[in-house]
Amino acid sequence: MQDQLSKLLAERDNLERIIDNLLEGIIAHDKDRRIVYFNKAAEEITGYKRQEVVGRDCHEVFGAPFCGGRCSFKDGAPRLWEDKEYPLTIVSRNGEPKRVEMRINGMRDKEGNFVGVLAAFKDVTDITALKIKTGALKEFRGIIGRDPNMLEIYRQIRDVAANDYPVHISGETGTGKELVAHAIHKESRRGGGPFVPVNCGALPEGVLESELFGHVKGAFSGAIRDKKGRFELAHGGTLFLDEVGELPKHVQVKLLRVLQDGVFERVGGEKSISVDVRIISATNKDLKKEVKEGRFREDLYYRINVVPIELPPLRERKGDIPLLVEHFAQEVQRQGQEVAGFSKTAMEFFISYSWPGNVRELQSAVRFSLLRAKGKTVMPEHLPRELLQCGQPATLTPRGRTRKLSAHAVREALEKTGGNKAKAARLLGVGRATLYRFLGGFPGVS
Repeated sequence: MQDQLSKLLAERDNLERIIDNLLEGIIAHDKDRRIVYFNKAAEEITGYKRQEVVGRDCHEVFGAPFCGGRCSFKDGAPRLWEDKEYPLTIVSRNGEPKRVEMRINGMRDKEGNFVGVLAAFKDVTDITALKIKTGALKEFRGIIGRDPNMLEIYRQIRDVAANDYPVHISGETGTGKELVAHAIHKESRRGGGPFVPVNCGALPEGVLESELFGHVKGAFSGAIRDKKGRFELAHGGTLFLDEVGELPKHVQVKLLRVLQDGVFERVGGEKSISVDVRIISATNKDLKKEVKEGRFREDLYYRINVVPIELPPLRERKGDIPLLVEHFAQEVQRQGQEVAGFSKTAMEFFISYSWPGNVRELQSAVRFSLLRAKGKTVMPEHLPRELLQCGQPATLTPRGRTRKLSAHAVREALEKTGGNKAKAARLLGVGRATLYRFLGGFPGVS
């Protein structure tokens, strides 16, 4: 029986039937990128028919590397092969974006020589969409959150990853604009290419143009050699222009030309340089207002704002705060610091605070609190002072009366309870959070 089975498997027709019944798409190509196998699942996922692709260069068939910037064959056959596995957003023949999980393995002949690759990929578009819709996702490409506002951001990231349109991300300082830009890059077919961030507001005006577009030797004092700019460094990938609203007018003109024609000249140079770069920009300013007041070019605004994404401030997604606190605490723990967690009352302070600095401020507060706790459970007294001072030091008693606290009453209650704040709060007829807030505003009382 075993011999009969071996003979069946050895027959090409039967082997192809087995592969055709797999749910995963299978593409195999040789060292010259010539496709030698394409199963039925690959047809269904990509929309291409087997007879259209077999025998042809895979880049020619799909108009670009099927696996995007991660393609090991984009500059010819690699000298050394390394198996790969990664998620990817592709566009099917009919223009439909699909999220796939890709696994690529090298193929070798009997002598062990590298002869090509076998790519297996699974369509997880519906699974990802369902997780987003039901709120089952609490993390997406390093972004933490499952608030409905964030689930909408995940959906937008997935949608815009399928094309190369410019994306403009707006939101308050500290909301994670660069994280979102990086997620769009990694989800796209450019994910294997460079991601080059530039903070347009952090560079002096005289340096910014050179940083973006490069310069030639002798262009200005100190230009002792030719230098590539960020646009050239981002070729084949994504350029992230943070604080784009800070760009001076003459640089806006040059940026507009790159977006229109894909060409520019280095500072002091005459040779036109072509680049293949996707632009993602971000700002915490109101760019429409900047345009109206003449500080930002209207034509450039419409060029970069093709796909707008607005990030919600942390105060509008407070349900994500415990998730974020846990995430940042785990980061600290991985660095070797002992972490015992956060008390319920301490977490109440985190949730009730307004977080003007958003996620960045929250991360700093978590680190500060864990440092002060020294491996013990984080209590309110370990929190930054601004968290303790938020809100009003008053609450409703069970009888419905508003109870005001005074330094004298609090000091007396603490003396009676031996310094036990929970018992003191019950004695005063207020919640523990209210007492801690009061003590934060009057540190001398405790």
